[in-house]
Amino acid sequence: MITRKELLTINEYPGRKTVQVLGYVKGSTVQTKNVGKDFLAGLKSLIGGEITSYTEMMNEARQIATERLLQDAEALGADAVLGFKLQTSAVMGGAAEIIAYGTAVKLD
Repeated sequence: MITRKELLTINEYPGRKTVQVLGYVKGSTVQTKNVGKDFLAGLKSLIGGEITSYTEMMNEARQIATERLLQDAEALGADAVLGFKLQTSAVMGGAAEIIAYGTAVKLD
């Protein structure tokens, strides 16, 4: 099982040699808040400050996308994922997609 310890944003694993590149791996999710929370977030935008319900939503989305990426890597038999990145995009008002991606590798 790949742990978050083997999920690196750098392109090399310190002290280990990449012996095989298994390929691109990814995980994604689209998250949205319910209408009530979306309305309250709209009101918050009038006075400013952090919209904590969206912060929580995005944190949850990053966690889900990352777990799906790790599952994708494990299915390939990877020991680690290098070059890990997260990207987000708005797919509609109040909804965002998070994609986690990187390169699955076998280590020495």
